Amino acid sequence: MASRRSLKKDINYISDFTVGLCIMTGLEKKGTRETIDQLIQQAHNVRREALRRISHTEPGSVKLFYKKLREDFNNGTEAICNQLETLIKG
Repeated sequence: MASRRSLKKDINYISDFTVGLCIMTGLEKKGTRETIDQLIQQAHNVRREALRRISHTEPGSVKLFYKKLREDFNNGTEAICNQLETLIKG
């Protein structure tokens, strides 16, 4: 298992990249400010929740805890990217 520090850096990197995509989409697509703001807020919430969970690991099966954390973070980030994709196409 990677260290918590490394995992937090990876989460921050992915979250920053996702927010960057949101900003770039907002610059390209005029009139989508509210939607972009919501997506940025959603990305921030996904990041904050993941970092909070890493800092306070639940006792018990650590392997299952981090597997669930990874799934939740990936699903949250994927949902944001899917919404960006529909915004770009539409």
